[in-house]
Amino acid sequence: MSQSALGQEAARYDAVHSGTPWFDQRGLPVSAHGAGIIRVGDTFYLFGEAHRDMTNAFAGFNCYSSTDLVNWRFESVALPMQPSGALGPETVGERPKVMRSPTTGEYVMFMHADAIDYRGQFVGYATAKDVTGPYTYQGPLLFDGAPIRKWDMGTFQDHDGAGYVLLHGGDIYRLADDYRSVREQVNVAMAHGFESPAMFRKGDTYYFLGSNLTGWERNDNYYFTARDLAGPWTRQGFVAPEGTLTWNSQVTFVLPIAGERETTFMFMGDRWSYPRQASAATYVWQPLIMENDRIAMPAFREAWRIDTANGVVMPGPEIGETITHDDPRVRFAGAWRQADADLPAHRVTDDRTASFSLTFTGTQASLYSVARPDGGYARVSLRDDQGDEVLSATIDMYSKYPVSSARFVTPLLPRGTYTISASVVGDGWYWVNKRGERSGSQGHAITFDRLDVRQ
Repeated sequence: MSQSALGQEAARYDAVHSGTPWFDQRGLPVSAHGAGIIRVGDTFYLFGEAHRDMTNAFAGFNCYSSTDLVNWRFESVALPMQPSGALGPETVGERPKVMRSPTTGEYVMFMHADAIDYRGQFVGYATAKDVTGPYTYQGPLLFDGAPIRKWDMGTFQDHDGAGYVLLHGGDIYRLADDYRSVREQVNVAMAHGFESPAMFRKGDTYYFLGSNLTGWERNDNYYFTARDLAGPWTRQGFVAPEGTLTWNSQVTFVLPIAGERETTFMFMGDRWSYPRQASAATYVWQPLIMENDRIAMPAFREAWRIDTANGVVMPGPEIGETITHDDPRVRFAGAWRQADADLPAHRVTDDRTASFSLTFTGTQASLYSVARPDGGYARVSLRDDQGDEVLSATIDMYSKYPVSSARFVTPLLPRGTYTISASVVGDGWYWVNKRGERSGSQGHAITFDRLDVRQ
């Protein structure tokens, strides 16, 4: 990402945009994957994985703050890479979650620590006096004197302040009052896989969300419900419509946003993009629909707002103009073609020299592309009327099924004339698992559907 002109003034948004890069007050991308949020007073603190491209080696856990869940301020590298040991160079650190012990007042961060080949997994923890850190790594979380050797993990704090660590498969461990060790195992794994565990409670019902085992590839996440953390747990179905692959994301956390009028439960998911996890992976945050004991995300909200004081969800901003792929103002360079008739209408290219550009006048723009099974990476650039680059990003146009959605949304801009352009990078999302099997994009194509402009 380019700091350039945006770095002179904090990036500002007025809605949550899913599946697009977010910029912080420095004009840099928010880098906080596998995340969790803790609310302290009126401020939300987001903790997540920092990343580098082309490697999953631990690069630290970042902390951001926000009062509206829309605009994020970088606070610190809350837990940096350690000089050596479990979270040292060429190790893995994932899924940081922070809770505050109600008995000690200490902030405790839990994480999945591992070897770089994912064959040395355990749950670790770190502590801090202040929510933003710095956090001191304390080592493995012990149960009966031994580390808990599983990978994907999450946390849950119940209404009475009791803290729990969640493990893939459905294991639930209750923490000691100081959150520094495990008191007991409350639930034994009840499902194969069930990665990226996340939990919340509404009334007397607990909701336990997780995903299938598909590496970095997306899948249809599902959930269980129970009246007691010890079960019995009832499998209820998918979180989003079957086949949407949870709107192309994997759950990491569910945040209750308690307001004076109501409580909204926000699904937080990652749209992974290996090997460009730093530059192209994004976030899918959506309000959950609650009905009796069922939850759902029946429709994908491209942009939405939340009144954090009242807990009420509101629609996103109105669009002033839409410029489609067949508008003569769109300038295509290189070999582009019209998409097949059975797909959403768009232009597509796999020419490594191809690009497009479009000049618009307004205060914000949303670039819509059709993500495809052969989709790849595009480099997007936004320039002002003087030709200076305001910001840039690498965006991912891969999906297992064709779908049109916003891939890049600018922050709010001074009203003016800007040019947005995108070019083919020449590679795409992929992953090779422990068995040597490759998954991901079948190519490196990029597409153009439309540009929505706010006046």
